[in-house]
Amino acid sequence: MEILYLMIICSVSLAVIFLIIFIIGARKGQFEDDESPAVRILFDDEKQAEEKQTENPKEYRKE
Repeated sequence: MEILYLMIICSVSLAVIFLIIFIIGARKGQFEDDESPAVRILFDDEKQAEEKQTENPKEYRKE
C-alpha cells in the first residue's frame, strides 16, 4: 500500500514539473507561431521556381 502512495506522489510531482515547464515556455513565446514554419518551405519552392523561370523561360513553358 505504501508503494501506491509513493507512485501517486511521484506522478503528481512529475505533472507539476511539466506544467511549470509549459508555463515558462508559453511566457517566453515558444508557442506563438506554430503554423508558418511548416508552411514556409512551400513558399520557398515557389520563389525559387519563379526566379528560375525568369532566368530561363523556355524550360518552364507548358505547350
